Amino acid sequence: MNPSADSGPTPTTEQPPEFIERRVHQRERRSITLRTFLQSLFTPRRRSGRRARDQDLPVDLHEPYLLFLSIVMLILSVADAFLTVTLMTDGAQETNPLLAFVLNEHPRLFAVVKIALTGLGVVVLVALSRTRLFKIVRAAAFLQGLAVAYFALVAYEAWLVRSMFLSQL
Repeated sequence: MNPSADSGPTPTTEQPPEFIERRVHQRERRSITLRTFLQSLFTPRRRSGRRARDQDLPVDLHEPYLLFLSIVMLILSVADAFLTVTLMTDGAQETNPLLAFVLNEHPRLFAVVKIALTGLGVVVLVALSRTRLFKIVRAAAFLQGLAVAYFALVAYEAWLVRSMFLSQL
């Protein structure tokens, strides 16, 4: 029997190696911030989350149908602005208080503000297309439903304009 092996480790005069301090960031790196959106504009990298629980997080590269939906929404916004102004010449009123204010105070900015607000909303919904809104529905599905509702609104306004012109004949 070897007495040194049975008695455990032998005391040494050497100093133990110093521990390297591990720096842990206090903020969550995967949190969604304005920096996340800006960085993803210029250096898109993520196509999907790395872990199963990350599948609902925003990504940088989006599905092509979202571009189609975005363009459709902007075209519908232009049509809505045109039809709204046409209907207002016959006595209709804008029901959106913000746009009604812009239309009354700065009528030349009406279409710009309307399209800019729609465009901003579409950009945010596309950027967050994989996340769940209200923990119920993905933002992409919400955008699809919004496009259908917007199409219905434009169709209703077109019907009103048509009936307005037919009543004048």
